Amino acid sequence: MGTAMAHAQPTALQPIASLDVPRYMGTWYEIAKYPNTFQKKCVRNTRADYQAQPDGSVQVLNRCVTADGQTTEALGAARQVGAVNSPKLQVRFAPAWLSFLPMVWGDYWVIDLDPQYQLVAVSEPKREYLWVLSRSPKVEPATYQALLTRLGQQGFDLKRLELSPQE
Repeated sequence: MGTAMAHAQPTALQPIASLDVPRYMGTWYEIAKYPNTFQKKCVRNTRADYQAQPDGSVQVLNRCVTADGQTTEALGAARQVGAVNSPKLQVRFAPAWLSFLPMVWGDYWVIDLDPQYQLVAVSEPKREYLWVLSRSPKVEPATYQALLTRLGQQGFDLKRLELSPQE
């Protein structure tokens, strides 16, 4: 019988204590992210626009510029999981008629957010995805570094983080 090497597992990811969803609405610019397959065509000016819907859901419109200079968009929906101030949401970009399938929904947890709602980090329980978003296309270096320190303390591999170019 072999012996397996024990790897230190990071503690369970904790979202922020509460989220004021109406205050979160609006435009967020992507500052950095873990590279992923569904954004591989995006080369610059990536942003997300969140808009509250009458039924309590959130419309999500992601935009970016591709290498050939074209703007591409993905329209999706988000829903809060739990209480009205829950920082845990789920998002889907599949067609609405597939929304009954659990696998079309992805976790979207707000894990770090400044009190002014200007800089946010979003991930999911397995830490496979990570986005740093800001209300403006540029972030003060000291503010960004402080966020990176907090993300490192939460078990994120900062070497995987890729800056997102803006014009």
